Amino acid sequence: MGGRAAARDARQTSTVPIDLHAHTSRSDGTDSPAELMAAAAAAGLDVVAITDHDTTAGWDEAAAAVPPGVRLVPGAELSCLSPDGLGGTCTVHLLAYLFDPESPALKTEQSRLRAERRLRLRRMAERMAADGFPVDADDVMGRLPADSPGGRPHLAQALIRAGVVSSVDEAFAKYLGTGSSYHVPRTDTPVETAINMIADAGGVTVLAHPFARSRGPIVTASVVADLADLGLSGVEVDHPDHDRPTRDRLRALAADLSLVVTGSSDYHGTNKVVRLGQETTAPDMLDALVDKASGSQVVVG
Repeated sequence: MGGRAAARDARQTSTVPIDLHAHTSRSDGTDSPAELMAAAAAAGLDVVAITDHDTTAGWDEAAAAVPPGVRLVPGAELSCLSPDGLGGTCTVHLLAYLFDPESPALKTEQSRLRAERRLRLRRMAERMAADGFPVDADDVMGRLPADSPGGRPHLAQALIRAGVVSSVDEAFAKYLGTGSSYHVPRTDTPVETAINMIADAGGVTVLAHPFARSRGPIVTASVVADLADLGLSGVEVDHPDHDRPTRDRLRALAADLSLVVTGSSDYHGTNKVVRLGQETTAPDMLDALVDKASGSQVVVG
């Protein structure tokens, strides 16, 4: 079913707040998909998007649990390799919405990425165990849902259970960050390939937290313009990792490039301190995204 019919419904009933970036236990969040939907209702959200890393495994459970008065936008977050605008490359994250999860090219790439994420997690756990950390790779992997790609927050939780650190943030700062000797890189999808795959699957893409320097290297504004030329639909402006001047620059850039502006919490349950609905998207921006999509439909509770 196409997204345009859902867009008409959305315009009839849209109210704020709308949170378009939330994770479940199917990737690196702590809420199950059904629990995320209950949390959305408890937070007073009108719309929430499920955007697990490299998987749509939580879509059906979330759709079956949509409470009355809440709408669900099915999506995913894709880790991609992009030019950084300075002659090198860096990782960017794409939020993909309302695409067909049965698209063959997309399913193949997501399967590859999930397998690589699981292998990466095991190797990092094994490296830490070899250095004497009280973590067991088999235990870390055994705690993952069968359809979850896993991620570094799962190893962070193992370190918390062992008393090595007190929080996920501390685990990343001390042991799991990109510069750590325990970090294992992965092979991300080229960003142009990802944008094209989502478009071919009837979906739309938004560049997640593009200027969040606290996360590592970022792209220049010229790269955002190049991605807009490739079919990028929007940028995530209002995000917990963007300060006010950064938001102002991004909002101006989005206006110059005619890109949709979104706001989202990037909720991960107890793995992060952000609240669901902490940042929100304007209803007309959601409508603009839904208007462009034809791969899947907003689920109405």
